[in-house]
Amino acid sequence: MKRPASLRLRSALALSLAVTLVWAAAAAITWQLLLREMNEVFDSALQETGQRILQLAVIDVLGRDEEGITQHVTALDQHEEYFTYLVRDPQGRVLLASHRADPAQFPVLDQPGFHQTEGFRFYQEAAVRGSIILTIAEPMAHRHEVAGEVALALALPLGLVIPLSLVGIAYGLGYGLRPLGVLRQQLARRNANDLSALRTETLPEELRPIGETVNQLFLRLGKAFDAERSFASNAAHELRTPLAGAIAQIQRLRGQTRETDTAARADEIEAVLKRLTRLAERLMQLARAEGARLMTDRPQDLRPVLQLVAQDFSRGVDQGRIEWSLPPDAVLSDLDPDAVAIVTRNLVENALRHGGGGPVRVNLAPDGWLKVENDGPAVPPDVLASLSGRFVRGTGAGSGSGLGLAIVRTIAERSGTTLTLASPLPGQAGGFSATIQLCPEQTHTPPP
Repeated sequence: MKRPASLRLRSALALSLAVTLVWAAAAAITWQLLLREMNEVFDSALQETGQRILQLAVIDVLGRDEEGITQHVTALDQHEEYFTYLVRDPQGRVLLASHRADPAQFPVLDQPGFHQTEGFRFYQEAAVRGSIILTIAEPMAHRHEVAGEVALALALPLGLVIPLSLVGIAYGLGYGLRPLGVLRQQLARRNANDLSALRTETLPEELRPIGETVNQLFLRLGKAFDAERSFASNAAHELRTPLAGAIAQIQRLRGQTRETDTAARADEIEAVLKRLTRLAERLMQLARAEGARLMTDRPQDLRPVLQLVAQDFSRGVDQGRIEWSLPPDAVLSDLDPDAVAIVTRNLVENALRHGGGGPVRVNLAPDGWLKVENDGPAVPPDVLASLSGRFVRGTGAGSGSGLGLAIVRTIAERSGTTLTLASPLPGQAGGFSATIQLCPEQTHTPPP
């Protein structure tokens, strides 16, 4: 049998079983004690009744004119008779009998006192030097009936008490484990980048060590992530100067040489160095996306940021392919302008690289939704789901680093919004679109 996965359910089942067993054991012990006391009371009543009847029987027998006559006591009215008796002489002749007494059911007993058969409990007493012997009988069925009524009287309250106890246990466990649920909710509400310390001062003593241990784990993870981001940022920054110098030297060498092979080799080296430069820039952007502050203290208009990015692209070879659409009114956002620029630049560069030479449409909606679309073949669903991973390159990526969409996704997650990728475009056989909300406080429903 598989154990229940819920701690509350397991505890409730264990406590319920324990309470049920304790109540059942207590009822059984009580029943046994009551049976013992009940038998003592019944025996006392049987003995006292027999002794009183014997006194009357002695007077009746000794006052007779003739000996050896059997007399039956006549009942005054119909009633249930729990005691029957016989009065006999030493020869076994019946001198007196109750109206329902059956002599066949009364064995001849050698000794006075209590005796018991399968169906009856007997008490025997003698008087007048053993010449008058009384035997009184009580049916055992009477005692069994009373024992059953006592057991029922004990069981009926248990049928109500045990369910109420189980309900109380379930409620008590829910109330007692409520701080554990609060701790779970605190952890569940966090995103992957939230490593701030938990509030442990409000936790119970049993959970406080767990909260402190989790805080220590968060602290170690934060230091490890900071070290990783610092290394990536510093390494990328330190690479920029020597790479720029190497590119300048290669360009100078190419201008001075007249050998065709040397010039071609210089072109290849320059292309590789430029790829390294772009990769270093992407690593710096990724480090900023993971570690820098992404929200500002006051909202700013997004349009000037996108206009600056558009001016940068206007100086490139692909300036004629980009179609910019910005709203006439200001679009205010708390997102850091540098983060907005990084998001826009990476989405546009990704669209230019995979657009197959077709146009790239950049649209900023009045509610802050930024959509970048490009033409090209449709992206399979399995590939589309993994495109925002690090160092994942789509088909025909060329010299891409595989970090552009990963940077955008990281900024989206840390700012409280999402990056939505779609392919093909609605109503078309191909195309690709990337949509992100640059105003995280607005609705997260992307436009169609």
